[in-house]
Amino acid sequence: MIYLTIAVLCSVAVSVLLKVLRQKNIDIRQTIVAGYPVAFLLTFILLKPDVSSVNTLGAAWGIIIALGVLLPAVFVMLGRAIEAVGMVATDAAQRLSLIIPIVAAFLLFGEILTGTRIFGLALGFLALGALVYRPQQAVIANTSGNTTTSGNNTNSISMAATETANKNPVLKTPLWLFGVWAGYGIIDILFKQVAKQGTAFPLTLFVSFGLAGLLLFIYLLITHIRWQGNALVAGLLLGALNMGNIYAYVRAHQVLSDSPSIVFTGMNVGVIAVATIIGVGVFKESLNRINMLGLLLAVSAVAVLFLA
Repeated sequence: MIYLTIAVLCSVAVSVLLKVLRQKNIDIRQTIVAGYPVAFLLTFILLKPDVSSVNTLGAAWGIIIALGVLLPAVFVMLGRAIEAVGMVATDAAQRLSLIIPIVAAFLLFGEILTGTRIFGLALGFLALGALVYRPQQAVIANTSGNTTTSGNNTNSISMAATETANKNPVLKTPLWLFGVWAGYGIIDILFKQVAKQGTAFPLTLFVSFGLAGLLLFIYLLITHIRWQGNALVAGLLLGALNMGNIYAYVRAHQVLSDSPSIVFTGMNVGVIAVATIIGVGVFKESLNRINMLGLLLAVSAVAVLFLA
């Protein structure tokens, strides 16, 4: 169980790090690009990919290129989502991304969609909706309270409230959360397709990390980014945590090969539980009743979809 515990803690630690960086106005893109050389090196040391067989990747290169683009992009969206709705809802949405490969298996790969899976998918979508719910009344009330309430200013009050609500990043949070959910789900599908083609997972991860870091670095150079030393230093930690999560999760499956349900459920439910404790207890993230219902639905969806 030690590997499973490490995987959960590393996964949540990534969210904690991204949240702290956002609070300190540190460019997360630079942190991400600095993290990939670390993940690249650790992949080589820990997973020992057979680099000599890189010429046999063939058609898998299309999928690897997609991973090279998606891996850094989803990290950026993860940081934005954590800033917007907090790490509790974001980590839950990330865990619910398993819905996407299940739907893809039915629509694209001809697998049978059972009643239990339909129920699990329904729970998952309800959970996502509940997690992104944020009442807007408080925004309008705060705006009105700071505006004169005379009859001549009634329209200006309404306009100010509307303008504030439109500028409020909370209104954009479903997009960031959806990006995290969709991004991780698509990445899961891509990895599964690579595995079906017989490509070794360590080699795929190794090449994808290298490509992702290179593409993001080129992008930052093109945009004439102003480099931040603290962002680059934080990237060393991010790369180690990201690789620690992947390596520990793989090792947990190897050690508990006879009990995959323990690994799967423990990882997904564990991340949601630990993220909730840290988000609410340490960062004082607020959860309304619908958000809490969303967490309960998320845990239920994970369990039902696995049992299906």
